[in-house]
Amino acid sequence: MATTQSNDHGAGLLDAQLELYANTLAVVKSMALKTAMDLGIADAIHHHGGAATLPQILTRVTLHPSKIPCLRRLMRVLTLTGVFAVEKPTAADEPPVYALTPVSRLLVSSGNLQQAPIMSLLLHPSCITPFLRIGDWLQRELPGSSIFEHTHGRSLWEVADGDAAFSKVFNDAMVSDSRLVMDVVVREHGDVFRRISSLVDVAGGHGTAAQAIARAFPEVKCSVMDLAHVVAKAPGGTGVEYIAGDMFESIPPANAVFLKWIMHDWGDDECVKVLKNAKKAIPSKDAGGKVIIIDVVVRAGSPDQKHIELQALFGAYMMLINGVERDEKEWKKVFIEAGFSGYKIIPVLGFRSIIEVYP
Repeated sequence: MATTQSNDHGAGLLDAQLELYANTLAVVKSMALKTAMDLGIADAIHHHGGAATLPQILTRVTLHPSKIPCLRRLMRVLTLTGVFAVEKPTAADEPPVYALTPVSRLLVSSGNLQQAPIMSLLLHPSCITPFLRIGDWLQRELPGSSIFEHTHGRSLWEVADGDAAFSKVFNDAMVSDSRLVMDVVVREHGDVFRRISSLVDVAGGHGTAAQAIARAFPEVKCSVMDLAHVVAKAPGGTGVEYIAGDMFESIPPANAVFLKWIMHDWGDDECVKVLKNAKKAIPSKDAGGKVIIIDVVVRAGSPDQKHIELQALFGAYMMLINGVERDEKEWKKVFIEAGFSGYKIIPVLGFRSIIEVYP
């Protein structure tokens, strides 16, 4: 009995240590993914028809010969995490074959729905470095200062405004996310855009979301409002009107105001201010006025553990800029303070939801 109890005690300690190691080294998964994107491994495998051996990958990826064994280790992590698949050789002298998965197909640069830009932003050194100082930030009295600002001396928005390279990373990220999300929205949940004649996409960047709506629903007049320096670089000939403005000051009139992944960037006071401006911009509920939000509603939708975990991770990640991921109760509080009469949550976009808000 004593030996059994001792063994159970030892196993429990080792299991606990294993969990600590797994959580501590989880950062390696992120860095392996970043390296795969930086090296273009998905493109290299795609070039060979979607499956390739390591020597074939190396014909498209520049690597110092001494680092080839390191690439094998990297691929081991990336296959264990499901980014790539591996087919083990049937003979001892044959190399393993690495294949694209649904995940890594979203990293192929020629794909219309490729997601490498948004993942590259999330893993950008300017965004990752602040988390190394989160403990210090939590212990300091720094009203209004985000972790990003605490680290870099400027807000993320100020950096994006003054650094052309970072601005491109940010805008490319928003475009890539909008292409995938809006492809699903207009194909499968287009009812939210029916029976409206005009829509303004607030803080809509270069108009990827608005363009998708305009193509799918040509009867809807779509416009994009964003800051002047963003609108100045917007593409022409898109069929979408671009308006320079500040959502904290006013929003142009339309049947519907569209806010895709904007509200989670801001605290409650800022969100209430934006929503009050949105309410002024739209007609009454009886006349079809509404605000359409695409954002996270914590614990809404699928009970799948990955959804729940990702919502929690984003909730922590948004501390980077003092943003907030809200549950239904927190959303309701913001809507009521902004003067809205009702809302509907449609949890159909993976870890995100569509929210209709009515004046």
